[in-house]
Amino acid sequence: VQLQASGGGVVQAGGSLKLSCAASGGTFSVYHWAWFRQTPENEREFVAAFRWRGGITYYSDSVKGRFTISRDNAKNTVYLQMNSLRPEDTAVYYCAADTRGRIITSSVRNPGAYDYWGQGTQVTVSS
Repeated sequence: VQLQASGGGVVQAGGSLKLSCAASGGTFSVYHWAWFRQTPENEREFVAAFRWRGGITYYSDSVKGRFTISRDNAKNTVYLQMNSLRPEDTAVYYCAADTRGRIITSSVRNPGAYDYWGQGTQVTVSS
């Protein structure tokens, strides 16, 4: 399974960006999609997740109300719509997929629970 992330860029504070992550490579099911982000100073941080069963979404407190995760099953693609961006949102954003179906609610925010990762896309928010 390969995940290809795109959509990053430079935007002014208050602006918007939409990230995409397309999965390819054989027959598989994605039980959870997620976005994480990382800066050079910090560990990989959970941003948002989408659970296929029930269409449940999860968000970190720092992005709730500003970011929206969604997916297109036909395209095997997950999106992250980011609005009202802030300088502190600056990071490399990674998409992740759970194809084993073993993630439980308490581990949705744990990067170690995901088995496939995209290459990362840089988001820079200027003040």
